[in-house]
Amino acid sequence: MNGQGAETRKYYIDNLRNYTILLLFPVHTFMIWNDFGSRFYIWQGENRILSTCIVAVNPWFMPLLFVLAGMSARFALERRSFREFVVQRIRKLLIPFICGMLLLVPFQSLFARKFFYHYTGSLWEHWVYFFTHVTDLSGYDGGFTPGHLWFVLFLFLISLFAVVLFRFIPYERAALRVEKMPVLGVVFLFIPVWLMYYLGNFGGFSIGKDLALFWAGYYVLSNDVVIGKLEHNGKWLAGLWGIVTVVSVGLYYRFSYYGDLWVNFIGWISILALLVMGKRYLDEKTRVTEYLNHASYPIYLLHQSILVALAYEVLGFCDILWLQVVCIGAGSFLLTLLAYHLIKRIPGLRIMVGIY
Repeated sequence: MNGQGAETRKYYIDNLRNYTILLLFPVHTFMIWNDFGSRFYIWQGENRILSTCIVAVNPWFMPLLFVLAGMSARFALERRSFREFVVQRIRKLLIPFICGMLLLVPFQSLFARKFFYHYTGSLWEHWVYFFTHVTDLSGYDGGFTPGHLWFVLFLFLISLFAVVLFRFIPYERAALRVEKMPVLGVVFLFIPVWLMYYLGNFGGFSIGKDLALFWAGYYVLSNDVVIGKLEHNGKWLAGLWGIVTVVSVGLYYRFSYYGDLWVNFIGWISILALLVMGKRYLDEKTRVTEYLNHASYPIYLLHQSILVALAYEVLGFCDILWLQVVCIGAGSFLLTLLAYHLIKRIPGLRIMVGIY
């Protein structure tokens, strides 16, 4: 997912991406108690507070990754040909996706099957079951699912499609028009993002919306003039983000309201505010930045399978909610880091998690 050149590297993009990926540990831990009307691989019952915490960040944390990927693609194509870009996407996205589908996702669906249906068969028998049973694509019944690797698949497909568009509409041709766009024009880009949400929507995972976010990152939000305008209006953007987040949390907590237009508006405002704050406070290279630039993508690939397996074990011996949350969230984080450090030392396994 990394794609910036050293001469154009903007460290706030790296840091925002890395910290957003780390946010998946609490989000997926809290999903074990979600009250959204759908289960998770391990589901322990409804908890409104933990579910509302997810609602506070859910409108923006995955959309932000697609915007950042689009921004990074623009800088990557400053030093790579289109062919080199596609080859790099195959190595970093397609190969880890295939490996993850073979080894990681069936593992987490195994624990869903054990938890909900008390499955006692072998891992091999479940692996066969996984690839021969297609139901709702959630995987919560042990059937086939892309799991959390939907993001990797979508990003790969979007990257291929985007390359075609970039040939017909080069960044330089669009830049002059984009730079004339007022800040309110950038804010109202949430409308096409929202409309694209209904294109290629698979159970709430919309490749149309993610494509729009990727394009917005590439053509609009990678432009320094646009970012400068957003910075100049940073205070009211941050204030608006705070207001809509508080309202969203209140509406969900009291009335379970989570409408599509509202969520897409909040998500877009959040992304703009986060880019401004990231540019201001996170645009530097630290040891954490350097470490996570290498580790964050493998962490993404590995984290959910480890979290689900750990949750299955923790819920089997612990009945105290806060202790369950801490053990699953912190424990899965530490185990994922351990797995990353073990895998990166084994040449045959490194490429499976995008390490070259």
